[in-house]
Amino acid sequence: MNTQLQPHDLLWGMTPAMLPQDAPEWVAHELSREVPVVIRRASTRPAVIAVGIRGKCRSLRYATEMPVQAITQHIKPEALVKTDLAEFPHLQKSLELVGQVMESIGLPWGYTGSTGFELATGLRTVTEQSDIDLLIRAECLMEKEQARTILQQLDVLKLKIDVQLQTPSGGIALKEWAQAAGSILLKRQNAAVLVLNPWKLEGA
Repeated sequence: MNTQLQPHDLLWGMTPAMLPQDAPEWVAHELSREVPVVIRRASTRPAVIAVGIRGKCRSLRYATEMPVQAITQHIKPEALVKTDLAEFPHLQKSLELVGQVMESIGLPWGYTGSTGFELATGLRTVTEQSDIDLLIRAECLMEKEQARTILQQLDVLKLKIDVQLQTPSGGIALKEWAQAAGSILLKRQNAAVLVLNPWKLEGA
């Protein structure tokens, strides 16, 4: 498995003492529970990594930095695919259906967002309003026909699913790529840019 630190990976080891002095109280409270933080896209100094901290509701999110040397555990989205879903009976049926579709694609994939957080921690973070957030590692060009096929297969499940493609240059939405007739939004490490083909950037 690729052990490189990448967006959406979960990291353990950050403590309240590492927060800026002006951080909201709820952030320190969450870290005191020894919950993981999630890697976000942002440029940083080599000794730190940009991370986000989840609160108890969707509106509570806090962006900060974590010292790389403080990392005690690192889990990638695709590692969560191996989770025993029997331990999550309220999610089991839906995720088993999702897994059947995703495994047929033949590309590395995993869970992110509230679903990934709950599978990694056992804390109830998925609500009725939550999407099932998925990540597909697409190192090589995914043809739009394949992207449309994946969307069609997932649509049949009648679930709220959001899929991101992680390309070598950054992240794109699967749905946007499948439907795009022109430029598409590519989330890079330091900015979001419009491109025609995320796998073939001009000047890259």
